[in-house]
Amino acid sequence: MSAFTNQSGAKALHSSKLLAFDTSTETMFIAVANGEQVWQHTGEGGAKTSATLIPAIMALLREANVQLADLDAIVFGRGPGSFTGLRTACSVAQGLAFGANVKVLPIDTLLAVAEDARFEHGVDHVLAVLDARMGEVYSAAYAFEAGQWHVESDIHLGRPDALHIPQNVAAVGNFAPANLAAMPTATAMLRLAPEMLAAGKAVPADQALPLYVRDKVAQTTLEREAIKLQTSKADILKSKA
Repeated sequence: MSAFTNQSGAKALHSSKLLAFDTSTETMFIAVANGEQVWQHTGEGGAKTSATLIPAIMALLREANVQLADLDAIVFGRGPGSFTGLRTACSVAQGLAFGANVKVLPIDTLLAVAEDARFEHGVDHVLAVLDARMGEVYSAAYAFEAGQWHVESDIHLGRPDALHIPQNVAAVGNFAPANLAAMPTATAMLRLAPEMLAAGKAVPADQALPLYVRDKVAQTTLEREAIKLQTSKADILKSKA
């Protein structure tokens, strides 16, 4: 069930005006920061996101009394995650940013998972894990030290039972072996945004690009048809051999 929430005075954030969203999982997360107030929206993700994301964004901006042109940046989850969800997020970020003449701030979804876990569960050394489907998970290790996150390992794709979880590291995310629930929420991205913006990590709208980890997970229709045709030809040649 979708819900709009005004988190007045939430531990957050900054004095900027920011829009953040993530559609990399089966849940759609949107948040708007207007000074010290944060509004958030959670809705159904997946296939419906392409039709519901923009209307939900515009409704939340109205709730927060923020115009697109007033935004300091548009923050979005760049992946890894669902191919369709990432493509939707990048397309919407690009379109809105071009129209409003603002920059975009891409954030790794696994880093957002780590920040969500820190905020919700108080952990500072984590292995962030997200369901990658096909019996695999995306994972990466992070440590929160001296008030900022540090990457401890590159993003990895593999079987969940092959993951190594060191002592004193919490497995967090939405899929086993994660034992603490955490997601790449838009509010987590808002907490990450000020330091990243200060570090100059915002980029022009045309650089709102997805981070893909698994090659060829998302083949185009033409690619799939070409593979079917090649397979059919191979079968015919085998039968004639």
